[in-house]
Amino acid sequence: MRVFAILVSLTLAGCASARPAVVAPERPVRVVSLDYCADQYVLRLVPRARILAVSPDADADFSYMRAAAKGVRQVRPTAEDVLLLKPDLVVRSYGGGANAGAMFARAGVPVVQLGYADDLAGVRRVLTETADALGEHARGAAMARAFDARLAAVKRDGARRNALYVTPGGVTAGPDTMIDAMFHAAGLTNFQTAPGWGTIPLERLAYATPDVIATAFQDTRWRRPDPWSAAGHPLVRRLSGRPTAALSGASTACGAWFVLDAVEAMARVAR
Repeated sequence: MRVFAILVSLTLAGCASARPAVVAPERPVRVVSLDYCADQYVLRLVPRARILAVSPDADADFSYMRAAAKGVRQVRPTAEDVLLLKPDLVVRSYGGGANAGAMFARAGVPVVQLGYADDLAGVRRVLTETADALGEHARGAAMARAFDARLAAVKRDGARRNALYVTPGGVTAGPDTMIDAMFHAAGLTNFQTAPGWGTIPLERLAYATPDVIATAFQDTRWRRPDPWSAAGHPLVRRLSGRPTAALSGASTACGAWFVLDAVEAMARVAR
C-alpha cells in the first residue's frame, strides 16, 4: 500500500501546473547514491552517518571505495525502493535510467547529477562541483589540492614512448577519451590513433608494436577474455613481454580523482 501511495503522489505531482523548484539542502543528512560512480563520491565525501544507502555495486571489485561501502545499506535504483527511504538528496551518474532526475524532482527529492569528465581538468571540476553539492566544500577543496600536487609530481621528461590500452573484452581507447588524457599526463603517447573507444587494432599490431602495454580489469571478474575477444588473439598475447602497467579496474571504471593511481602506475613504466 505504501508503494501504491507513492505512485499516486507522483502522478498527482506530475499533473500540477506549477510548483517551486526542488532545492537541495545545504548539508544533506539522508543521502542515497544510485550507481557505483555516484557511490565513489558519496563514500569519499560524505560522513557515514549521513549516508542513507548506496547502490548494489558499491562493494563490487570494480568499486574503488568498496572497503568503505562495507556495512552500508544498499538499495536498488528504483523509484519505489529509494522513495521509501525518504532521502533528502539523491546522487546519480546513470542509475535509475534517463528519466530518474525528473521523476525524483516530481516527488520533491533533489538530485545531484554527476558531471561528465573526459580529461583530468574535467575530473577536478566534477570533484569540486560534487563536493559543493554535498555540502562538503572544504573536503572537496582539500582533495582538489591533493589531486593537483600528485599530478604535478608525475615526471614527463624525455622522449615519449607509446602505449596501448588493453582490456579483457578486447576494447581499447584512442584520442578524445579519458585513457588518452591519462597517457599524456603520464608522459606517454597513444598507440591507438582512431578516436574514441574501439577494438584493439589487430591489423596494426601485425606490423607495429607498442612500447608499453596498459592493462585494466585483470583484477576483476572480467579478467578472462571470451573466445571472441580480440584480447585473446595471438598478436595481443605476444605483447606479454612488453613493459606493462597493470591498472586496477577500480582506478579506471569511473573518471574520478582516483584515475591518478593509474596515471602514476603508467608514469613509472613510461620512464
